Amino acid sequence: MFIASAADAPATPGAYALALRLDAPLAVWAGKWEGLLAAGDYLYCGSARGPGGLRARLARHMRPQKRAHWHVDQLTAVASLLGAFVEEQGDECALNAALDDLPIPVAGFGSSDCRRCATHLRFWPEGAALPSRWENARKAARFT
Repeated sequence: MFIASAADAPATPGAYALALRLDAPLAVWAGKWEGLLAAGDYLYCGSARGPGGLRARLARHMRPQKRAHWHVDQLTAVASLLGAFVEEQGDECALNAALDDLPIPVAGFGSSDCRRCATHLRFWPEGAALPSRWENARKAARFT
């Protein structure tokens, strides 16, 4: 499912891929790794297992003013938030694996506590296709 607002997300545990758009390049860090993100669209995969589930986590990400806690906060502070693909009871690493064809902009970004993934942030080049179920969700939500 694709949601444009955190209020539309279920309040259950799950995983998400946050869709973000940078209008200008952004210097970011992830532990010992640093990188320059080009302007464009990105997908950040995360999970929500705490109180309030997906709704609470996405509300935090979509709130412009917040104390930086996670790598992705560097992006959400300046990027346009396009929405999120959400999967109740989903796994962030499985969502990330579904995006294996998309480029990795910064190694370790969002995955410093993950032993399976090189990153949880993917660059989404203009015109690059997403997995078919994601494309269907995007079209159903009229997201472009």
